[in-house]
Amino acid sequence: MSDTLLIIEDEPALATELARHFTASGWDVETAASLAQAREGLLERRLEPLVTLADMSLPDGNALDLLEETRRQKLAGEWILLTGYGGVPDSVRALRLGAYDFLEKPCPLARLDIIVAGAQRSAQAQRRLASESRDQRKRYSPSSYTGESAATEATRRMIARLAEVPFSALIIGGETGTGKGLVARILHHGGPRAEGPMIEVNCAALPRDLLESELFGHEAGAFTGAKGRHRGYLEQAHKGTLFLDEIAEMDLDLQTKLLTVLEDRSLRRIGGEKSIDVDVQIIAASNRSLDDSVREGNFRSDLFHRLSVFRLDLPPLRDRLDDLPQLVPTLIEEYNARSGRRVRVVPETVYQRMRAYSWPGNVRELRNVIERAVLLAQDEVFPIEWMQLGHGVPLVHLHQREDGPFVDGDRVSIPLDGSMALDDMDRYIIQTALERSSHNVTAAARALGTTRETLRYRIQKYGLTPRQSESSARPTDVAAAASPAPESAASKT
Repeated sequence: MSDTLLIIEDEPALATELARHFTASGWDVETAASLAQAREGLLERRLEPLVTLADMSLPDGNALDLLEETRRQKLAGEWILLTGYGGVPDSVRALRLGAYDFLEKPCPLARLDIIVAGAQRSAQAQRRLASESRDQRKRYSPSSYTGESAATEATRRMIARLAEVPFSALIIGGETGTGKGLVARILHHGGPRAEGPMIEVNCAALPRDLLESELFGHEAGAFTGAKGRHRGYLEQAHKGTLFLDEIAEMDLDLQTKLLTVLEDRSLRRIGGEKSIDVDVQIIAASNRSLDDSVREGNFRSDLFHRLSVFRLDLPPLRDRLDDLPQLVPTLIEEYNARSGRRVRVVPETVYQRMRAYSWPGNVRELRNVIERAVLLAQDEVFPIEWMQLGHGVPLVHLHQREDGPFVDGDRVSIPLDGSMALDDMDRYIIQTALERSSHNVTAAARALGTTRETLRYRIQKYGLTPRQSESSARPTDVAAAASPAPESAASKT
């Protein structure tokens, strides 16, 4: 299919010559002798020309007025304007409206060919970007947050509402694997900044010095190894969205710098002297409670309040198990397409097992289960034997133990109804940590945020020295656990 070139020219001989020339070059040429004809083709018949070649002075007006009208209606395509007399005000207005070029008549055809070819390449690039943007809007619409449960419906309504407003900052909370990244993309691609860039940063994946450089950018020579200028993520996200995942892992001094940028709407690269304006929408996410981090002094309260213009907490999968009949087929279809498999049938026993499981990894864990099962399927039936859900806590077990302490994924639930003494709670937490670390005292101490000496004392105090038959701890850890530490060392569990 050839690209369309619209020629707006009131001189019949010149219009005919231009049409003949560009038709021979492979263009699908449309002509108009007046602004009225051109307006009818552009706004009513939706010609959508890739390039418009227009005489600026026409019998019924100035072509710049039509250009301005098409820009207001966001019609794509490049414009090249021809005029018999050059005027500075008109040329300035043409460039301000985004015209590709402004030429004086007569213009040699050889030069015109070069300019039209350049406009064609530019318009094709714009068309590809617009197509990708439309595809992203379809892929990341609020309906992408799949499910029909009450919790999902409420969350989806909130997502759709947020996508309609030009918010400056938002905090997304929820456990690991609940889909915070998906929701951030929905809010960007469905919102008013969809035409701008979306930059995603995992704050926990980068060391402090590198994160500072990546966020704020640097000038050449700012530090050892800085050989050239680098535009940081904040600068790259100008007019778009910056998604800061695991923001609770950001150091306090970087939090201060980020707050300054958000307040001043400008930044300076590391080693730079020039202030650079930035207009960025911030979406922050954390699987840890930022309220708790603020109380503990690990997160700045002023940054927290600056980011929490809106807050959205995503429900865990165990609270939306009614969504499984929609989630499972959708994920199976995705992995069928990726792997060339044809899994179609999901036995009811599969759903029964899924509903009886606690899903500590949430939707991310569900994706992994379905990917594994689809890849190992022998026919069209979903293979229940490859689900391998033994590493979590079955929900049926949780319901059976609601009157006492129990473990739910990475959480320990302790009753506060007086049925457990404080020492019993302490003992249960330590015993759980030891079992989860295969009785490795060093690993258990790290998980509990305490020292090995303190934990060894508690192990001895509660008689929790592991039996050799079930212990995989190092001999030094087991031996040391038998030696009590002074009471003053037991300061933290």
